[in-house]
Amino acid sequence: MTRTGSDMRSARLDLAGTREFTLPGAGEARRAAISEATRSWLTDLHLEAVGERPGIALAAVGSLGRGWSGPLSDLDLVLVHDGRSIRADDLTAMADRLWYPIWDSGLALDHSVRSAAECRSVAREDLSAAVGLLDLSLVAGDEELVAGVRSTVSHDWRSGARTRLPQFVESVRARHHRHGDLSQQIEPDLKEALGGLRDVTVLDALTRAWLTDRPHGAVGPALTRLLDVRDALHVVSGRGRDRLLREEHDAVAALLGHADADELLTSVSSSARTIAWALESTMRRAGQSQRARVLRVGPRRPSMTPLGHGLFAHDGEAVLGTTRLVGVDPTLPLRAGVVAARHRLPLAPQTLTNLADCPDLPTPWDRQSRDLLTDLLAAGPGLEAVWEGLDQVGVVERWLPEWAAVRCRPQHNPVHRHTVDRHLLETVAQATALARDVARPDLLLLAALLHDIGKIAGARDHSRTGADIADTVLRRWGLADADRELVVLLVREHLTLIEMATRRDLSDPATSAAVCDLVGEDPQAFELLRALTVADARAAGPTAWTDWRASLLDTLTGQVRDRLTGVAPPVPPLAPDPQVDEEALGDVVAGRPHVRVDPGPGGWTLTIHGRDRTGLFADTAGLLAAHGMTVRRARLATVDGIAVDEWFVESPGGDPPEPLRITAGLTRLEAGDRAALGSLARRRRGPERPGTAGGTRAFVLPSAGSGATVIEVRSQDRPGLLHDLGLVLAAEGISVRSAHISTHAGQTLDTFYVTDRDGRELGPAAVARTVSAVIDGCDGEVDEGSAAGR
Repeated sequence: MTRTGSDMRSARLDLAGTREFTLPGAGEARRAAISEATRSWLTDLHLEAVGERPGIALAAVGSLGRGWSGPLSDLDLVLVHDGRSIRADDLTAMADRLWYPIWDSGLALDHSVRSAAECRSVAREDLSAAVGLLDLSLVAGDEELVAGVRSTVSHDWRSGARTRLPQFVESVRARHHRHGDLSQQIEPDLKEALGGLRDVTVLDALTRAWLTDRPHGAVGPALTRLLDVRDALHVVSGRGRDRLLREEHDAVAALLGHADADELLTSVSSSARTIAWALESTMRRAGQSQRARVLRVGPRRPSMTPLGHGLFAHDGEAVLGTTRLVGVDPTLPLRAGVVAARHRLPLAPQTLTNLADCPDLPTPWDRQSRDLLTDLLAAGPGLEAVWEGLDQVGVVERWLPEWAAVRCRPQHNPVHRHTVDRHLLETVAQATALARDVARPDLLLLAALLHDIGKIAGARDHSRTGADIADTVLRRWGLADADRELVVLLVREHLTLIEMATRRDLSDPATSAAVCDLVGEDPQAFELLRALTVADARAAGPTAWTDWRASLLDTLTGQVRDRLTGVAPPVPPLAPDPQVDEEALGDVVAGRPHVRVDPGPGGWTLTIHGRDRTGLFADTAGLLAAHGMTVRRARLATVDGIAVDEWFVESPGGDPPEPLRITAGLTRLEAGDRAALGSLARRRRGPERPGTAGGTRAFVLPSAGSGATVIEVRSQDRPGLLHDLGLVLAAEGISVRSAHISTHAGQTLDTFYVTDRDGRELGPAAVARTVSAVIDGCDGEVDEGSAAGR
């Protein structure tokens, strides 16, 4: 049955019935059916518009030309003519009769009308057009005309490939820079990013230039998986696009038969990595072929520079000089990796294939093998390319079978830039830069490699899960018991130090004492933990390693170091008893709050003097939220009835707080005028506030503070949450001595040092009431008229 007009869009979706997506091998058959149906429809249009006139043809490029058509893929069509058989007026009329029904169908159309000579000219001038025309295929009309254009373009591409290769490679790199790395994206661009569908056409173009062959085997299945994801995306979204958004992850995963969205993203990332690695090695081969054709004087012998351990540098790669040891030396892959990474050379594809044939290392590993592994990890910038090559041929999983569970595994926390496995390598690279700060850099690098190995499906606490996995791995690697226990400790506690620095009162000696107890009063263990903490945060990205977090960690580090070496810890910046400024005293006596704003690393410190009163903490928190400020930490104190509060804030817009506005707002709030919080009330009603029902956790940290009860609150962040917490604590008659505020990926991690009205720790009954009220206050609404207090 012939379909025309708007029926074509629904027809293509009908051909992509959801049942087919879960059948093995259905993807290629589905795309073939869609392509065949589309061509049949276009043939009917061509006959209606053009007839069977010689010297003119309708041809396809893009997804239809390559046979990759998805349910709603756009159409890239060329109306080709010989330049002499048809008048210009007739040609224009024919084109209009072709294009308008396609537009009416709702399918996206990229069209052109060109003579055979114009096709050749465009291909010579435009690299992307040349690559597209290599796949020019007949839809209807003069078959010989289309075959001639394709043959001419292919001949020109081959003859000019060596001179155009640098420009071609540069254009590919520029596209990757614009669209990023597909394997590391949570909302991946399936087409344009590195490792996407466009790169498969680049691989084909390079091989058609007769410069090189491409790696076979893995690329085909990888392409099929990406095309299946794109097809499912078309069905789920009802649009012919290539970016997989977060809200579509679950539906696409279900349509493809994946267990969850993480499994889907892992498949996408793995496919992209395979294509990207194939592209990189193919472009190197093409470059080598180009250089080999340069006229040389004398015999044409390969230039082989010895690197050691049987490896040689040859034309930008590390190659094995002989395969004599391949079947007998299990350490050869480690040796080759170390040599190549130190010289910042990738291992040649054939060398990788040979290394994959080496025997497995005996269990447990001997010291030489462990030393080679840590040497490889310490190789610096050359590690990533070498590790990726060894990973592609399965060598890494033979050293570390647990790597398979984290390879290409996505991380939904926006703090992280990379998949789990890539983050582990980034952490190793950052740890290498800190190796001089520790006595055992080998243990630091092993901990960096394994610190997130517990981020596997079903893990509730990846640190503890990772510690158990690391223990198994390190036993296999033959580490001495003391070293193994230390690395396991580092993996288990790799988040603890930064949490202590950002969520505990650094003026409280109990904080540094807890860290010392954690590391068993061992300075070496502490320095390793600190270095791992810094490496992990730097590898995650700028959101995880800010000036503010770095300064807090430095403060805690100084205290712990002095404590471990027997020297009294220095007083941190917020530790001294607050003093009332003379200038501020005059304002307070006159009944006005006094606000001072000082710039700090990554934000501003607000020092607020005011008459101590009920609700000051809640009012200040609400006012800062209303002004769009993010509170990072707060320290509150009272001196002779005068509140001296310090708030460290960041501004998403980059504008500093305005003291006069803060002063005016606090004055109005003290007088009972709640209009100053009007914008906060509007933000509460806005769409930016996520649901929090049932999500809050609040608990007491035993012995975490001296003379105060420490309550930790974890909740989904929302506008005014800190303000609500202040109201809740006030309603319970609780005084806040200090507050340590941290927000990451929409989750708050707030720690409050609180006392009763007499300045004493809370009793058991008061603790139970307070924790319950805090949970209710975070998960529900707080009545501002219920009471307030410090």
